[in-house]
Amino acid sequence: MTRLCPLSLLVLLAALASTAAAEPARPSDPERAATQPNIVLILADDLGIHDLSCYGRRDQPTPHLDRLAEAGLRFTSAYTAQPICSPSRAALMTGKSPARLHLTNYLPGRPDAASQKLLQPVIEGQLPLEEPTIAEWLHAAGYATGLFGKWHLGNRDFGPDRQGFETVFLPPANSEPSATEGGKHEYAITAAAEKFIEENHDRPFFCYVPHHTPHIRLAAKPELVEKHASAFHPTYAAMMETLDDTVGRLMDTVDRLGLEERTIFIFTSDNGGLHVLESAGTPATHNTPFRAGKGFVYEGGLREPLIIRWPETIEAGTTSDAPVVLTDLVPTLLEAAGVDVAKTAGPLDGASLLGLLRGQPLPERSLYWHFPNYTNQGGRPAGAIRRGDWKLIEHFEDGSVELFDLASDPGETRNLAGTHADTAEALQAELSQWRTRVGAQMPTPNPDFDPALHRQLYVEQDPSQLRAKDTAAAMEPEWKSWRAAMNAAIKGRRARVTPPQGDVRLLARDAIVHAKTMRYEPEPHKNVLGYWIDPTDWAEWKFDVPAAGRYEVEVQQGCGKGSGGAEVAIEVGGEILHFTVQETGHFQQMILRTVGTVELAAGPQTLAVKPQSKPGPAVMDLRRIVLRPR
Repeated sequence: MTRLCPLSLLVLLAALASTAAAEPARPSDPERAATQPNIVLILADDLGIHDLSCYGRRDQPTPHLDRLAEAGLRFTSAYTAQPICSPSRAALMTGKSPARLHLTNYLPGRPDAASQKLLQPVIEGQLPLEEPTIAEWLHAAGYATGLFGKWHLGNRDFGPDRQGFETVFLPPANSEPSATEGGKHEYAITAAAEKFIEENHDRPFFCYVPHHTPHIRLAAKPELVEKHASAFHPTYAAMMETLDDTVGRLMDTVDRLGLEERTIFIFTSDNGGLHVLESAGTPATHNTPFRAGKGFVYEGGLREPLIIRWPETIEAGTTSDAPVVLTDLVPTLLEAAGVDVAKTAGPLDGASLLGLLRGQPLPERSLYWHFPNYTNQGGRPAGAIRRGDWKLIEHFEDGSVELFDLASDPGETRNLAGTHADTAEALQAELSQWRTRVGAQMPTPNPDFDPALHRQLYVEQDPSQLRAKDTAAAMEPEWKSWRAAMNAAIKGRRARVTPPQGDVRLLARDAIVHAKTMRYEPEPHKNVLGYWIDPTDWAEWKFDVPAAGRYEVEVQQGCGKGSGGAEVAIEVGGEILHFTVQETGHFQQMILRTVGTVELAAGPQTLAVKPQSKPGPAVMDLRRIVLRPR
């Protein structure tokens, strides 16, 4: 067994000493442990669909992951919820679309710049605590929960210890490669996860291992870099070997403890591989035959390796080409754990794959993506939809669309929107309707737009069209000036996100209720002011405004079928804002909506929510109101 180097050991011990406990450990329940599967979920960082040998890569052997695929199910059309890190992780934790969460870019995001034709919407700067996670649901069902690696969904008060994880180990992203450690604390992370599994082998556990590997900066043991000198990127290939080794160790730990049969063992990644020059020594990889990579809604940015081993359920050595999205893992794992998803989690954007894992066909459905942001990789605001073999991409800068037949053109090289106009029109309409249903934010025109700079960075040298050469080193020279210009465009600028402090969050549980029927409903998936069937019922909050200024008012509301259309007034600071309740399909299917801005003085304030009309059976369910400084 690999030993930890002194630095990694110190990091590990310090982290374990401060392990967060949501509540005292529950006594083991042998009967429950025998029926609820353990879960090991390994998430790589920026690892692409073409990075593993079991997916066809020839210069980066991954024997342990190949062994995992041989023992389980390998998906060939698995997709991330967003082609960038933080939102894909938020979806993986909540089972909800990044568009619904208003968390659509990496945190803190790329700043607005003159090179960018549109201004990006202000996104959540962290995963709100009001959004329950799979860790919270599993912990409530008796699972031990642990996270080992990277969170990237908020710091301090928004860390994983506040979102259902009892045991937390968050080492720094980078470590000094040595005989006993890789370049990303891979072995310290693995040792902590092994310890957690061993300590909880007699009860169901959820072991979440989000590695920092192979995110830049790239670093690996020198001897491994030399070993892979002939690879596309020797350091990257070395990092693949290290990651593969740690996956093998966790597999062996589970097997050694006799837990293999009833452990769901999953390996995947958060977004596509980094195919452009972003720092010295990159591009890191290529996603051949797929187009583009991280930061783009083309297939190279969205497709992920997904391997699931579960011997008591999944036939070994199988593959599936069914289009699935990582958001599906939340309802899948909850259902496998015996959790009633509808009663516990409420409506989710993902769909359970449990039937597919048991060999049943997956009903056809559409998959959607909403990415109203610019990225450091050269991605521009766009949305996408896949239905069957058809995939449509809508570009928000000019409203143009691209239509691809993925069965005959997986590399997305032939735009068929002109020859299949009816299909393109139908898919674009469906994508637009979905955006409305989930309350998606859209970008707006940039008054400081510089067309010449935009043309230089996004048109004359389009990174979505980049094609891999024999080595990463051969690609670096022609993209150095582009990289420098991309960095210069945002120099001195800051991204706009919802801050961890400074906004005012008015939660349903804290409301002062003036009502006959409306009340706070505390169930895990509710946490709302609900049963609002009398339009004379209203609620208010008393709070302090930290600083005088203009505040944006955002409501989080849900509304079942046939109940939309209620008119509601929000009274605060001597001003009144009006909004019409939007039907969302279910009262607990929440969307976020900005309803206006108000000028507020510092100090004590009162906000009231008063329905003005109720055409349907109920007004709405209301989870929170946020006053965000502008």
